[in-house]
Amino acid sequence: MLEPLAILKKSGFDVTLVPPTKGGWVEADAIKDAVRDDTLLVSVMHVNNETGIIQPLAEIAERLATHQAYFHVDAAQGFGKDIPTLRHPRIDLISASAHKIYGPKGVGTLIVRRRAYQKVPLTALMYGGGQERGLRPGTLPVHLIVGFGVATELALKQAEKRANICRVFRDQVLKGLAPLKPVIHGDPARCLPHVINFSVDGLDSEAAMLALKGLVAISNGSACTSSNYTPSHVLKAMGETEIQGALRMSWCHRTEQVNWAEIVKYLNRVLI
Repeated sequence: MLEPLAILKKSGFDVTLVPPTKGGWVEADAIKDAVRDDTLLVSVMHVNNETGIIQPLAEIAERLATHQAYFHVDAAQGFGKDIPTLRHPRIDLISASAHKIYGPKGVGTLIVRRRAYQKVPLTALMYGGGQERGLRPGTLPVHLIVGFGVATELALKQAEKRANICRVFRDQVLKGLAPLKPVIHGDPARCLPHVINFSVDGLDSEAAMLALKGLVAISNGSACTSSNYTPSHVLKAMGETEIQGALRMSWCHRTEQVNWAEIVKYLNRVLI
């Protein structure tokens, strides 16, 4: 979300970034305090892509109840997982990606809710044909759209089952890594069950990824920032200090079982 905001700022808009708490979420009252009378848009990430922390969307929506600013939610990480939250009537716009719910890559959606039959004043980024009501020209990739639709139906139907499987797997992860005494980044009580971000004293993230190559695939950030090896701006904003060695693990309801004793053995070999 930061890059589009930077473009808006260059275009002359005032942009206010609201920092998260130590636990990784943004306080609803902090959003309320940051909103001005002339604020046009409030944009919040549904679930953080590095920590898995769920933002308090319902509380933020309530704080915006009497304000005219449009409320946009980047739901890439939470769409199809934390479903009830996204049904809040105060949310005006929701963006999501198919591959995050195991649909095809290369297709996403922007869900737009009218206000009393009034359209949200959106401006096209590209121009050409009249597809997508003039907002997104070009021949529609029907196969990708259908795949996204099917993936959405399955996510809704299987949401609780998938979540339960991921919770069990998360418990196994925490139990398996316990001998390393990991420091978990973000409030576990507010985290989706398929992501964990942690550090281990004396463990370098690059060394850990190399040590575990061939056993499991882990990262020191999200796939969105895989080309950038600077310390996580997310963890820095949370006030974390042990971020150079931070690792991110994620899984899904189809992830195979892992020999965590083997993982710990290999990580112990690269501890400083």
